[in-house]
Amino acid sequence: MAVETEHAFTPAQTPEKLRRTLTNRHIQLMAIGGAIGTGLFMGSGKTLSLAGPSIVFVYMIIGFMLFFVMRAMGELLLSNLAYKSFSDFAADLLGPWAGFFTGWTYWFCWVVTGIADVVAISAYFQFWFPGFSVWMSALLCLLVFLTLNIATVKMFGELEFWFAIIKIVAIVALIIAGATLAMMHYPTSATDHAGLSHIWQHGGLMPHGLSGFFAGFQIAIFAFVGIELVGTAAAETADPARVLPRAINAIPLRVIMFYVLALLAIMVVTPWSAVSADRSPFVAMFTLTGLPAAASVVNFVVLTSAASSANSGIFSTSRMLFGLAEQGVAHRRFALLSRRAVPINGLLFSCLCLLVGVALIYLIPNVMTVFTLVTTVAAILFMFVWTIILCSYLVYRRNHPQRHRHSPFKMPCGIGMSWVCLGFFLFVLVLLALQNDTRQALLVTPVWFVALAAGWRWQRRKIPAHGQKKGPDGGNIARNGG
Repeated sequence: MAVETEHAFTPAQTPEKLRRTLTNRHIQLMAIGGAIGTGLFMGSGKTLSLAGPSIVFVYMIIGFMLFFVMRAMGELLLSNLAYKSFSDFAADLLGPWAGFFTGWTYWFCWVVTGIADVVAISAYFQFWFPGFSVWMSALLCLLVFLTLNIATVKMFGELEFWFAIIKIVAIVALIIAGATLAMMHYPTSATDHAGLSHIWQHGGLMPHGLSGFFAGFQIAIFAFVGIELVGTAAAETADPARVLPRAINAIPLRVIMFYVLALLAIMVVTPWSAVSADRSPFVAMFTLTGLPAAASVVNFVVLTSAASSANSGIFSTSRMLFGLAEQGVAHRRFALLSRRAVPINGLLFSCLCLLVGVALIYLIPNVMTVFTLVTTVAAILFMFVWTIILCSYLVYRRNHPQRHRHSPFKMPCGIGMSWVCLGFFLFVLVLLALQNDTRQALLVTPVWFVALAAGWRWQRRKIPAHGQKKGPDGGNIARNGG
C-alpha cells in the first residue's frame, strides 16, 4: 500500500484519508506510554495492599500474557496493510458483527478509561490545591486535551513522545532513588528505615495468601490498558512493517523495568503494609522519607502520566469512530476529516462523553470508589477486545495458512498461546466476581453488550453490499477472504 505524504490543502479541500505522519520515535514512545498508565501510578497502592510483595508476580504474569496478544495483533496487522486497526481485521476474519462490536467496545473502553484518568488527574491536582473544586479541575483538563487533539496528528505524536519521556525519566529516577535509599538505610520514620528486608518481612511474599495474590489481578490488569494503542495508530504510521515489530517486542523489557523494578523500589523504601490503598504510593514514598519537594515532583509526573493516558484515549476514540463510519456502522459524519486530517466530529463526540467523568466526581466525592468502579468496567471491556484479537488470530491461522507461512512477524507458539491467553482472561473474570467492589462492575458491564446487540440489529442493513468495504488504499477488503 502506498504511503501517504503530507501536502497542502486549499480551503475548499478536505482530506479523505488519515495521514501517515507518526514516525518510529512516536510509536516507540506511545508503546512505552501505553505500558505505563494510570493503573500503575494510581492503582498500585490498592494492589500492594491486597497482594503485598507478590504483586510483582501479578504484573509479570499479566505482561507475559499480553505480550502474546500483541504478537497476534502485530502478525494480523502486517498480514494485510489495508487493515487500519484490529476492528478491521476482526470484521474481515470473524464477520461484520465482530468489527461492529470490537470497534464500538474499544471506543467505549477508552471513554471509560478516560473517565478514570480524569478522576486520577483530579486526585493528583488536590495534592497541590486541596481547596480547588475536583470537578472543575476535571473539566479544565478535558478542554486542554480537546484543544491539543484538534491540531494535527503529528502534534499528538509529539505530545505523547514528551509525556512518555517524562514517565521514563521519572521511573528510572525512582528506581535509582529507591536503591540508593535502601543502601543508605535512609530513615523513613522514627522507628523504621529503608532496606531490602521490607520485601520479605511484614508477612512474607504472600501476606494474605493466595486469595490476596489473586485479588491483585483485579486492578493490576487495568494498568496494561492502552498497550494495544500501537495497533490503533497503525493507519498513521509511516513504516508499520518496521515500527510495529520493534514496539511489540520491547514489551517484556518494559514490564520488568516499569512495573517490577518500580514497585520493588517502593517496597524497599516503605513496607507494603504502610502503603495507603487510596493514594499513589509513588507520591507517598517520598512524603514518608521527609522529602516534600521530591513528592511534588513525583506528583507532577503521575499527573502527566494520567494526562498522557487521557490524551491517548481521546486520540483512540476519535480514530475508532472514523473507522466505524468508514465501515458503515457509525454515522457518516464521523468519517469527515478536518483540513488537518483530524476526525473532528469523533473527537468532539468522545470529549462530550468524557463529561460523564466530571459528573461522576461531582456525584461521588470518594475518588477511589469511582476509580475502582470505572477501572473494573474498563478492564472487562479491554479483555473483550483482547479476546477478539486472539479469536481473529485463530481464524486467520485456520483460513489463511499461506499468509502465516510468509509472515515476517509470526506469533510464537501461536495457536497454543492463544488458547492459554483466552483461558487466563476467563480466570480473571472469575476473580472479578469474588470481590464486592469489582462484582458490581462485572454485573453492570453486560448492559453495554445488550445495547450493542440492539444497535447491530438496527445497523446490519447498512453494511455495504456483498460485505465489502474500501481499504485505505482504495482497494476492497473482502469479508472472510483476506
